[in-house]
Parts: sequence; C-alpha cells; structure tokens
Amino acid sequence: MIAVPLIGMISQTDAFAAPSTTFVTSSSIQSSTSVLYNSEEDESSSTKTRAQKSAERKLAEAKCNLERIVSGPCLTVEEAEVAHGMPWSDTIGSSSKEDPLLYMPFWEWQMDFMKSNLNNLVADECAMADFGYKDNVDKKARIVNQCYKSDEYRKIRMTYYDAGDNTQVFNSVWYPDPAYNLPVLGIDILAFNRKKYLAIVDFQPLHENEGDHTKKYEHLLQPIKDDYESLKGRMSSKFYDETQFFSQQMLFARFDDENVVQQDLFPAFQKYVQAHVDMIRDTEPSTEGQGAVLERHAAYDTYSAERDPATGLFAAMFGKEWADDFVFDFLFSLSERSEAGIALPTGGPPGQGGPPGQGGPPGQGNPHANAKKPASKPQTRESVRSSSK
Repeated sequence: MIAVPLIGMISQTDAFAAPSTTFVTSSSIQSSTSVLYNSEEDESSSTKTRAQKSAERKLAEAKCNLERIVSGPCLTVEEAEVAHGMPWSDTIGSSSKEDPLLYMPFWEWQMDFMKSNLNNLVADECAMADFGYKDNVDKKARIVNQCYKSDEYRKIRMTYYDAGDNTQVFNSVWYPDPAYNLPVLGIDILAFNRKKYLAIVDFQPLHENEGDHTKKYEHLLQPIKDDYESLKGRMSSKFYDETQFFSQQMLFARFDDENVVQQDLFPAFQKYVQAHVDMIRDTEPSTEGQGAVLERHAAYDTYSAERDPATGLFAAMFGKEWADDFVFDFLFSLSERSEAGIALPTGGPPGQGGPPGQGGPPGQGNPHANAKKPASKPQTRESVRSSSK
C-alpha cells in the first residue's frame, strides 16, 4: 500500500470531514507541515523550493477549508460556476464551426446534474484559487478548472481546455467520499482539429485485486455499453496498463465522425454519471476502512500523475512550473510529488505537431486504441447554448 501524502490528506479529507470524523486543528496542520519540511533536508534547494511551495499551498487550502467549516462557504455554487465567464459561448482560438466549443454541453449538463442530484454541494474555492483559469493569448489557448464536493463525493473536479478547432477537451474526475468503498468516475473527451476524436468514460476500480472491486458494479454498466458499438474500443499500453485502475466496462473510442459525439457519446456519458450517483445512493456509508480507501485514492493519483500524457500540453502552453503544480496540486492532489516534477512524454502534446494518439487527455485516460471506426450516421448536432462569454 502506498502511504497517503500527509498534507494532501489534511487538505482533501480531514479539513472537511464527515461529522463522524475528528476535525484537524490549525496547530496539527502546522506540525504536519514542519515534519514534511524536515524530511526533505537532503533534497536539492530547487526541489525543496517546489516542495515547500506545494506544501504551503496545501496548508493554505486546509486553513481555508477549516474556516469554511466554521463560518460556511464564502463562494456559492452559483458564483463558482460562472467564474471566468463560464459557460463560454465562443472560443479563444480560431474556428470554422457554428459550435466552436464542442464539449461545452457536457460541462453544462454536468453542472445542472450535480446541483439537482447531489446533497450539500459546495464549491471548493480553495482548490480553484490557484488553478481556476490560465491562458496563453499568443498561442490562443485557455484552460478553466472548477472543483466541488458534496456528501457523496469528496472531490469532483472539472476541466475545459479550449484552443479553437485545434483542440477541445472536457475532463472530469469524481472521487467518492471515503465512506464509500467505490470506484472513481473518470471522464475524458477530446477533439483534435475537429477531425479526430477520443473518448474515455469509466468506473475505475481501486482495489489491488480489481476483480473483487469491479464485480460489484460492472453489471450496472454492461447494458449501457452494449447500446453503443462506437464506444467499445480498447486502449493500448503505451501510457497505461488497462489492468490497473480501468474496468472491463470502460467506454473507449477513437473516431473521426463527429456525429458520434452527440449520437452516442453524450447519452452514454449521461447514463454513466447517473449510474455512478445511483450506485452511491444504493451503498451504505461506513466509518470503517476509510483510511484504506484514501490510500487507494492516493495510489490512483500517483499512478495517474506519473503517466498522464497531457503534461506535455500543459508545459508547452503554460510553462513547466505551472504544469507541475497543476498536476500534483489540483488534478491529482493526493499524489506523491517526484523530485523532478512531471516527466514530459515523448511524441508531443495533443494537437501540437502530431496526430492524435501522441498526446493525451488532461487528468486521466489514454488516447491509444485499436478502436473500430463507427459507421457514419447523418444527424444534425444541437448547437451549443448561447451564454455570456
């Protein structure tokens, strides 16, 4: 079992724990931070600076969460969801399409679904403080990130990356509250040059013996997956091992017919999200074993942070230092941070000088697949709803 990063656990769990969990205090956080610093004395000064900055960020986030427990959230869900002009109605890049933000309907549907179906949904304003928005005006690219939590989920993060027709990405990962020993819901959907498309939606098992974990829920997913032949692809092992943190009912597709997005991917995505929430509702929460569940969350985060093929895109667009912090402190905030930070993948980031399959989705997933191309089905896709930019 991997050891859960101390500051990450404080920031992500204890500081906003369920009523049955003992709350941490500011003094205990300070003490934990001191231990972390002292354990890094043998690191180089540059590495120590990065580690200290990361620890300070997590400390500030933990304090913010403690204050919110006492006084309530300062930022409402409604205020958070419109931050940085979301949902956008036009692209920062160039586009020849009537709907330049191809996946914004996914973002909007998920926001509406969370508000309607999750109990005590709150915005994690601390997580969004440093990573809410970033752009590169010269390269015409931008990224927006939001983070929420509820009684059912300790963390739901959402990312939209917009670079016009060059690249469109919607990514989201749902981490159940540790009272539920259930899989993580991972979503990655991408478009490159509006010609090549990648999609991943999966209930990602967390047990080391994943067969024991997946048998509890895969029967819920198979009837959904069976309805969508276009989403039955298999990924290669270039970046990820599909036997680790991936289920047999993963929706996976690489295609070049954009009609698949609206005809198959959108309804399948909605059904998987609904099924995940239904699964949590049908599961009795338990105060036992929460530490073991968090250890598996940490293992998942570390595994993903080390292999995420989108890190090259983040580094190229926004600089390696920002990309390091983004990967370790936002995308995978329970991951163990390596001394050198993220390892940039070979082959180039998605949409930046290489065909799809040489980069990957931000946050989770693998773009390589031997997926069967779906037959073309003519259908007019609904336009993205207009809203203030």
